Amino acid sequence: MSMPGRVVTDSMIGLKMPDYSRITPRVATVLGHNPSPFTGPGTNTYIVGTSKRPLLLDTGQGVAIYADLLEAALKELSGSVELERIVLTHAHIDHLGGVRQVIERFGELEVLKMPWEGHDAPAGAISAIGHDAVVHSEGATLRAVFTPGHSPDHLCYYLEEERALFTGDVVLGAGTTVIPDDTGDLGEYMDSLRRLLALELDTIYPAHGPVIRNPKEKIRDYIAHRELRERQVLEALAHGAGPLEAMAIVKQIYVDVPEYLHPAAASSVRSHLRKLEREGRVVEHEKRWSVN
Repeated sequence: MSMPGRVVTDSMIGLKMPDYSRITPRVATVLGHNPSPFTGPGTNTYIVGTSKRPLLLDTGQGVAIYADLLEAALKELSGSVELERIVLTHAHIDHLGGVRQVIERFGELEVLKMPWEGHDAPAGAISAIGHDAVVHSEGATLRAVFTPGHSPDHLCYYLEEERALFTGDVVLGAGTTVIPDDTGDLGEYMDSLRRLLALELDTIYPAHGPVIRNPKEKIRDYIAHRELRERQVLEALAHGAGPLEAMAIVKQIYVDVPEYLHPAAASSVRSHLRKLEREGRVVEHEKRWSVN
């Protein structure tokens, strides 16, 4: 069996991000202050537009300090005390959990996202949007790009004025994203990454970690990373003494990942196995797997 390796070598571990900062004349970021092994220093939320009523893209998790930071950032970075609308990438709680907090502070706001039945309640009432929907604000034109895989409702947003993409959890500023085995789909995720490669991109604004200035290289690395993991999963099964559970595969191929992240890695491994099962390349035996 070949030695384990990885394509994406950076990590969220120990990463620091500012409370808020202006990135370009039409994009500023405010940190959600919800650090965890999966969010890094926290969720990046974005103030988008050049007016005194800009958009807010994602809202963090609802941590108490966030509303104060958002208000301070708007005043200092945009000369603003108002928001126009909220736009969401997807329904995971670290992205929409702060919606009601923001509305309590800034008043009623329209909330735009792709619906995901049973998961949108923390955001309250939403206005449904989908692929190719266009959201306008002064100085900013956002075009929605449907990118399922990490979640079935995931939208990225292409900022036409900057040839930039807000990628939510599809592409992160450091490390790689988890593909949940219950609600994610690795095949769809790979298709989403390949669609992003077709866009004219200069910049990626991720939901976690720093701005990405080499977007095409980063996306290609993400694709290569998942392709490598797939080969490693198949090799582990081929050399195993019988069918293996997902965690046994993790122990073999995630040797450079801290053990507290192994349950998340096992979720992604199960997503790989489900994809390979659909392709007829592996078989499940009561939560144990073997090559077909």
